[in-house]
Amino acid sequence: MPHESGAVRFLPSDALSGLATPEEYVAAVREGYRERGTGAPAEPRTSLFNDSPPGKLTSYLAILPEMGAMGGYMYAAGFGNRDAQFVLPLFDAESGAMKALLDGANINPFKTGAVGAVGVDALARDDASTLALIGSGAQARGQLKATAIVRNLDSVYVYSPTKENREAFAAEFNEQLDATVAAVASSAAAVEDADIVITATKANEPVFDGDLLSPGTHVTAMGQYHPKKRELDATTIQRAKYVPDLRARALSDAGSFLLAMEEGAVTEDDIYAELGEVVAGEVPGRESAEDITVFDSGGTAIETVAAAQMLYEKAVEQDLGEQMEFSPASQALTGE
Repeated sequence: MPHESGAVRFLPSDALSGLATPEEYVAAVREGYRERGTGAPAEPRTSLFNDSPPGKLTSYLAILPEMGAMGGYMYAAGFGNRDAQFVLPLFDAESGAMKALLDGANINPFKTGAVGAVGVDALARDDASTLALIGSGAQARGQLKATAIVRNLDSVYVYSPTKENREAFAAEFNEQLDATVAAVASSAAAVEDADIVITATKANEPVFDGDLLSPGTHVTAMGQYHPKKRELDATTIQRAKYVPDLRARALSDAGSFLLAMEEGAVTEDDIYAELGEVVAGEVPGRESAEDITVFDSGGTAIETVAAAQMLYEKAVEQDLGEQMEFSPASQALTGE
């Protein structure tokens, strides 16, 4: 049933916290990318930059007709308070009515972790069991939790520049996961012989040497989305089947790919497929155990809207959040 009324459910952070499991996020995001792979509309981010005070205002959009949802993300980061706030309006894809307004910050690591896991599931070898994780912040947490859902991990090697951070991260997840989780002293030590490599950093320059990747490795890069910044070097991009979340995003802000093109390592034709095309079965993913694959995840409204719809349905079932009224334009746009 399409959502018709002016009633909008406001879901603040405390209503969303713990509302869904990582497995539920992964299932929702996989479905969102399957829809994208069969033609659902989505556009990459638009960012506006401010110099003084320094800050960024960003938004992006998607329509997922089969899930019955559309909407996007808007966030302000930096500016005077040096913080960030995220808002997520969710509309009914059939009636067009707004049905929910979510405090978007809470879900960010979970929906971003989920798209990383969907990428791993689509592109990594089925028997992949050793994970190298570069980064130990909130996004790294989300990536590890979600990846552990889609692959049987035996060993996880964590590197980040601050020794205390990587050791605390490893100790925490060594308790949480069946896998052995250990901190290592360099990215090279983590990456060598890994089946899966995940980068979740704020780095401006490549965080490992692409020559270190063994045949058959899958790499997910999700920490950087700026045309002049990159987590992956040109060697990694050149050796791999390169799969972005959105082709248009890869050509606008995926620094790893754009800088590899500048260096002559690849051309636009070396974008193998979008993730949604692989998830939907429109394009084969891994074609041999020797393939090196890259999923470049810069963030889209596909995972955002899919996760928001899943959370909205759960909130309705449990009667969470607060009701607000938004008048449709037919009532409010009077000029009076």
